[in-house]
Amino acid sequence: MNPNPEGPPQSMLERMTLILDLFDDRAVRMRLDEVVAHTGLPRSSCYRILEQLAVLGWLRQRPGGYGLGPRALSLGGSHDTNEDLRIAALPALEELHALTGATAYLGVLDFDEVVFLDRVAKVPSAAVVGVGHRAPAHATALGKALLADIEPEETEAILAGRLRPCTPATITSLPVLYAELRRVRARNGLAFDSGEHLPGIYGVATVIRGADGIRGALGVSAPGTATTVERFAPLVVDAARRVSTRLDPDVAEASPPMPADTLVTRVLALLDDDALL
Repeated sequence: MNPNPEGPPQSMLERMTLILDLFDDRAVRMRLDEVVAHTGLPRSSCYRILEQLAVLGWLRQRPGGYGLGPRALSLGGSHDTNEDLRIAALPALEELHALTGATAYLGVLDFDEVVFLDRVAKVPSAAVVGVGHRAPAHATALGKALLADIEPEETEAILAGRLRPCTPATITSLPVLYAELRRVRARNGLAFDSGEHLPGIYGVATVIRGADGIRGALGVSAPGTATTVERFAPLVVDAARRVSTRLDPDVAEASPPMPADTLVTRVLALLDDDALL
């Protein structure tokens, strides 16, 4: 339904203004189809304008849709923080690290990158990235978990031409990445990194849900093999659920159930094997 009875504006400046007017609060998240419905603009035009606004920093692709970018936030004297997410996630990160011996991470999606908000690790090393570090989303378990919640055409808008390799194992083809993200969705948001960000480092992650959609992702990474982190997957899923509960109990209750063969108790028994640590 076209909200403007006189028809959509014709100039590019008017169309961009119409779209930006939808984002009247820092908490607003809108997907492409929602922008189309609210503006009455052609889908193809909305797609091109949203992509350009994201490139210029007025908007950012975030979990749950587009949101205000750093350029728009700075004009209003506002800063997008995730302090409540950090506070809610820290106990779960500490427990994940204690149970697995692996480095536990918390991150959010910022356009085509994952920003690491927090970590709990044994000792600093070349295999441990620091808080504030940015990594290509397509090359990390955290990033793939977050990208799986985005529509394919929006994924293409933020990643086309940006699938740079970090290691020989990094996915650099959009069709291959789409297939990987389909597998992530089939696993209810559980994503893996098979040495794609750092050589010989494997990771597993899943998303954290809040009242306004996906808030971020948490996971663990460790040197070893894919089997190592696969055994940590139930612990990661359980940790994400507990963080979601702290953020919003109703959302956590509505989350899809874990498969029956990934019970936390079964993994805890495996953790007696020193080879995993």
